[in-house]
Amino acid sequence: MTDSTRPPGLVELAAACGVATEYWDQAGNQIEVQPDTLLAVLTSMGHDTSSLDKIEQSLVEVQLRNWRRMLPVYVVGVQGQERRLWVHVPDGQPAQAWVSSDSGVRTELTQMDFWVAPLEVDGAMVGEASFAIPADLPIGYYTVHALSGDVEATTSLAMTPDRLQPEVMAGERQWGFMTQLYATRSQQSWGLGDLHDAGQLAAWSAKEFGAGFLLINPLHAAAPSGPMAPSPYLPVTRRFANPMYLRIEDIPEALSLRRKDRKHVGHLAARLQVTNRSTEYLERDAVWTAKRDALLRIFQAGLSQQRAAQFAEYCVNEGQGLVDFGLWSTLCDVFGHKPADWPEIYADPHSPALRAFLNEYSLDVQFHMWMQWILNEQLAVTQAAARSAGMAVGIIHDLAVGVHPEGADAWSLRHVLAQGMGVGAPPDMYNQLGQNWHQPPWQPEALAESAYLPYRDMLRTVMRNAGGLRIDHVLGLFRLWWVPSGMPADQGTFVTLDHEAMIGILLLEAHRAGVLVIGEDLGTVEPWVQEVLRERGILGTSILWFEQWESGAIKVPTDWRREVLASVTVHDLPPTAGFLRDEHVRIRHELNLLSQTLEDERANASKDREQWATYLREREWLAADADLSTDAGLDAMALALHRALAASPARLLGIALPDVIGDRRAQNQPGTDQEYPNWRVPMTDAQGTPVLLEDLFARTPAVRDFVGSLLS
Repeated sequence: MTDSTRPPGLVELAAACGVATEYWDQAGNQIEVQPDTLLAVLTSMGHDTSSLDKIEQSLVEVQLRNWRRMLPVYVVGVQGQERRLWVHVPDGQPAQAWVSSDSGVRTELTQMDFWVAPLEVDGAMVGEASFAIPADLPIGYYTVHALSGDVEATTSLAMTPDRLQPEVMAGERQWGFMTQLYATRSQQSWGLGDLHDAGQLAAWSAKEFGAGFLLINPLHAAAPSGPMAPSPYLPVTRRFANPMYLRIEDIPEALSLRRKDRKHVGHLAARLQVTNRSTEYLERDAVWTAKRDALLRIFQAGLSQQRAAQFAEYCVNEGQGLVDFGLWSTLCDVFGHKPADWPEIYADPHSPALRAFLNEYSLDVQFHMWMQWILNEQLAVTQAAARSAGMAVGIIHDLAVGVHPEGADAWSLRHVLAQGMGVGAPPDMYNQLGQNWHQPPWQPEALAESAYLPYRDMLRTVMRNAGGLRIDHVLGLFRLWWVPSGMPADQGTFVTLDHEAMIGILLLEAHRAGVLVIGEDLGTVEPWVQEVLRERGILGTSILWFEQWESGAIKVPTDWRREVLASVTVHDLPPTAGFLRDEHVRIRHELNLLSQTLEDERANASKDREQWATYLREREWLAADADLSTDAGLDAMALALHRALAASPARLLGIALPDVIGDRRAQNQPGTDQEYPNWRVPMTDAQGTPVLLEDLFARTPAVRDFVGSLLS
């Protein structure tokens, strides 16, 4: 089955499993997915596709899967909506159903008058009874019970909010800075920005200018030993954070180090603090090597009885997930961070051999767990600093779309991640060959079988000390582009997830944490997806340069959506000063990434710039005689664009921190790895001079003038 002929059974099996057999590309063409792709994806899902007969058998198994269950694999309720729960029993047999809470409260379910024809399954007739999940069941997690005769079954239920309330959490409107924290340094930073720096920036922007939030890059954990992947969007886990962002001096036990150790830590800090003024690219490995040295000395100094009890409580609350992360990190320390190089006995996270390993390296595992506890404390302090300074929201964290294929999650959560698959994107106008980010996707059925616990745990941990959460590529809660290993990126296909469960659990955890949620819904996102997000109280995203009508004409800010985070630029584009000077064109030209000629790209960029300049002049935000061939004219336009941003109805307005100081260099160039210094560019002014937080604070009057364009 290597030609383009697709057996009917294969197409039906794919459709039954949520695997797209065709899709529409950005040019409006209908693309038929090749059989080899479908076979690979279905095999990864656990279906036998080795022959036509096996495909037909797999199809029957999928079609009968629910009928062989007494209860659904997972149930999602929504407050304010009565929902039907099916219960499968021998045809004609009575049934009863109820739900129980964690505290033991039992709620009987009322049977509904909803007839479903019985079906013969494995030689017996199976009937379907229906029960009502009450609309007023309190938000939370429950166990559903069903009983028929002497047969009883249980499943999990998430009773989710109808919607979040961004209008309550954020009020009529909030604005805030957006920054890459590692590039946002102070004089006391160890070469990279840290959580203390985040707290200072948040407090300053709130007290001086009334900012309501600070949006930062993902803080997810990276490999525990070098080389550390620069991209914050390719973490080893999304649940736990990167100790690189710790401020060493803020750890309570650092104050009680022995004199010799204090002196050593001071030398480590001084050596790295010199680099804060350097124009060189940021060096994560050097920073992490020094910080790990300091952290290990602090850990070895021990804890007071009270602090030890707090650490123990944290470990209990985080459970096996924290232990698994500590184990994986220690395995990396001992054998390297490529699992393929480990002894085979450690390939399985449930291997009995790991018990012996844990006994031998218990202190090493505890060290990695301890660092997560310290991170949890400093994350809490950072959010508290933001809120106490007057921020309505506080720190908005960023959630990456996936994880490193050789990371901690890929190892410990392999039972719910599709093997031999990478998440990516189909071909589009920016990348005609498609993209494969090599991040293993959720396996939908396995995730549901696990009661979504890995997803729930990740959300709970990330949201615990946040005021908001931005979800990168929010379409990934609905569907993901799967690329089989060894195939080109354009030979993938879309696989759907149960978006009701994914969205519902997201809302439940956000409701519990009191967190505002923003979905990055740029690109090819169907209108119905945006409508679902809006109805559930999840804000969307608007970027000025991407707001266009189908004709190519700019969409003026007054026509933008209300329930969004709006900004002029985003981390995948140069800062506004650079964008106005065609920095995005220059970079792609030098890296041979342009899809058309340099002249055409420059002409398109000039057209967009002139369209906006015309609009800005009409509104008198840009002087009629502003000369866009000069730095003064372009700087005036950057300010005017932010005035236009403020004219939008958007509930949240974001200002990229580099825009305030005239920085021009891009942090990231999509479609590149080593070709461009992605995620390693320090924050500088227009002259390329590094700007530290102290420098920024000293420019408060100038910053107030810039921010005033947003508030006037």
